[in-house]
Amino acid sequence: MSLEMTRPVTPTLVADQVYEVLENAILTGTLESGSPLRVRDLAAMVGTSVMPVREAIRRLEEARLATRIPHKGAVVRTFTAIELMHIYDVRTILEVQAATQGAPNVSRKNLREMESSCEKMQKAVAEGRIIDALDLDEDVLRALYRASGNPVLVSIIEQLWLQCRPYKVIGATEALAKNDNTLWTPQPALVQALFDGDTAAVTTITADSLASALRRLELRLETQ
Repeated sequence: MSLEMTRPVTPTLVADQVYEVLENAILTGTLESGSPLRVRDLAAMVGTSVMPVREAIRRLEEARLATRIPHKGAVVRTFTAIELMHIYDVRTILEVQAATQGAPNVSRKNLREMESSCEKMQKAVAEGRIIDALDLDEDVLRALYRASGNPVLVSIIEQLWLQCRPYKVIGATEALAKNDNTLWTPQPALVQALFDGDTAAVTTITADSLASALRRLELRLETQ
C-alpha cells in the first residue's frame, strides 16, 4: 500500500492535512474498501507522529469513511449492496426535494457559474480526469441545492455524496473505459431547464439521474 501526497505535511494543522491525504486516498480508491488503517504504518507513510494519524482516523470514522472492527482496529468502510441502495434511495428523496425548492431561486449569476462548471466538467471527462469531473458535477448540483435556502438539507446531501464517492469513482472510471457518456449528460440538461425556468423538468432530470445511477450500481453489484 503506497500513498502519494500532493504536498508535504507541515507541523501546522498536521491532523487536518493527514485527514485530507487519507480521505483523498479513500475517495480515489488508493485505499480500497476493507483496507486496514494501521496507525503506525500510516504515520510512517505520511511522515508524522501517530497522534495526528489517530485523530485523522477518528474523523474518518465520523465521516463514515472508516469503521472500527473489534480486535482488528479501523478499516476503510465497506458498504453492502443493500446499504448502498438505501443510500441512493435517501439521496433521491433529499435531492429531488432540494432541486424542487432550489430551482425557482437560482440567480442568473449562479446559472452562469453552473454553466461554466458543466463546460469544465466535460473537458475533464475528455481528458480522463475523473476526480475533477465528479467534483465539478457536485459543484453544479451544490449551487442548485443551496438555492433551496436549507443548509441542513444541503449538508446531509453532501455527507451522502462523501459516502458514495469511492463507488462513484469506480462507476465513472468504468463508464469512461466503455465510452459511456450518459453520466455527464444530465448536468447540461439541468442547467438548460433552469435557464428556461422549468422547475418540473429540473425535478424530473434530478430524479432520473439518480435512478440511472442506482441502476448502474445494481448492475455492477450483480456482476460481482
